[in-house]
Amino acid sequence: MARFKRLVLGMTAAAFVLAPIAAEASIRDTVNDLLGQLALVAHPDAVAPAEPIRPTAAHVKMLDDSILQSNSLSEYNIPSLPSQAVAELSDPSVETPLKKIFCVEYARARSGLAVFGDAKFWWARAKNLYARASDPVENAVMVFTASKRLRLGHVAVVTHIISSREIRVDQANWQNHGEIDHSTPVKDVSSHNDWSQVRVWDMKSGGFGTHVYAVSGFIAKDLIRQASAN
Repeated sequence: MARFKRLVLGMTAAAFVLAPIAAEASIRDTVNDLLGQLALVAHPDAVAPAEPIRPTAAHVKMLDDSILQSNSLSEYNIPSLPSQAVAELSDPSVETPLKKIFCVEYARARSGLAVFGDAKFWWARAKNLYARASDPVENAVMVFTASKRLRLGHVAVVTHIISSREIRVDQANWQNHGEIDHSTPVKDVSSHNDWSQVRVWDMKSGGFGTHVYAVSGFIAKDLIRQASAN
């Protein structure tokens, strides 16, 4: 019993020595801890009841930071869908071959279409051989209808579809010099956007020409069976 009294006096003295340094909350916690230890000394077989842990503001902040960091890492690790890059188009240009090339032979070599004769016959002769479309198709042959300005008609190969109103074509002998025009812009100017009337880029002026040309349509080799099946 004397040992127990000495232990109580010693712990009480220690609590008073720490009082000027610790805050009020710290003293209360220290006293509670001392009383708990005394209870265990007096009754060593007793088990102290568990008290719920009350998180402090610092603990809450650490928890919030941890959650935010976890969310950030999760979002960072989620793969995003790949974006398809749009190919940069080259400016319209003119190539001068070693010999004069006509539009039909150039279009035939580029497209692989086995259509012969003047360009004004291509639309009719492609019937039942290849798909004929009213809208542009890449790698298809664009057939200009014969007119006073285009007595033999004209054909060009579609290389890019820019929008519902503009495409790019490669063509030969458009300027009647046997040249090859690359990446030539062609604009649909029809009232119903059906590509029945177009204006073609003028290399000399650097803008669309003022003349309007009639178009019969587009002949596509790869769509021959698809068109007939529909």
